[in-house]
Amino acid sequence: MLNMWDFVDPNMPRKSPIFDGCALLRALLFGIVLANTPVMACPKSCHCMEKSGLTVVQCISQNLDKIPSDLPQDTVVLILTSNHITSIPKQAFKELHHLQELDLSNNDIETVDVAAFQGVFDSLLVLDLSNNHIQSVPKEAFARLHAKINLSNNPWHCECILQEVLRELRLDPETVNEVICHTAVQDEYAGKPLIQVLDSGINFCNFHHKTTDVAMFVTMFGWFTMVIAYVIYYVRHNQEDARRHLEYLKSLPSSSQIHRDFDTISTVL
Repeated sequence: MLNMWDFVDPNMPRKSPIFDGCALLRALLFGIVLANTPVMACPKSCHCMEKSGLTVVQCISQNLDKIPSDLPQDTVVLILTSNHITSIPKQAFKELHHLQELDLSNNDIETVDVAAFQGVFDSLLVLDLSNNHIQSVPKEAFARLHAKINLSNNPWHCECILQEVLRELRLDPETVNEVICHTAVQDEYAGKPLIQVLDSGINFCNFHHKTTDVAMFVTMFGWFTMVIAYVIYYVRHNQEDARRHLEYLKSLPSSSQIHRDFDTISTVL
């Protein structure tokens, strides 16, 4: 019977069968460990892939109405464009500590929670919210973000809060002129790029203060009018009571008349 070792150079050191068995056992144990290592599954409506060593999650045109909650925790790029997402809730990405790029463009987003980006303030580099239905956002929602943000093609209502929000942001310079005032505190600025309006020296917060001052003046004038009306009513009412009281006193017989009547009665008696 032929032996496989017959075809091997007799000067070559031979590995013992015991050593080969140990190597095989180690390989088997390693395979078991890998098989039992937990792997974050990709959401069924998304496509997950590795690109240049980074985890990219694409959930494009999947009719999603909310942000998936089972995203891989090592996600670096998340693309949720062209869905029907209506809001960004509180701490929507709190588990995605490595998230650098977030694309939420072409959705139906109307509201952004004040804590929507809590957990990714430091990591996020790019945020796209273009082509949604956002009219206003809380000032604190973007306060700690360092990302370059695209807010173009939303129906913005231009007023003091939005002005203060933009003051804290790094807007994408390529789309900054596409942030248009759909409506404004003064109609003359509707339809104009917000940055252009602000660069012209307009301060929406001044309009806010003026409106507040006018409202306070109207309120105070209303209270003053009510007080004056009450005083006039009170005086007139008292005058009427005084007049009736005076007429009553006049109708009473005088003391001299009573004395004469008493004398007449005495004479008769």
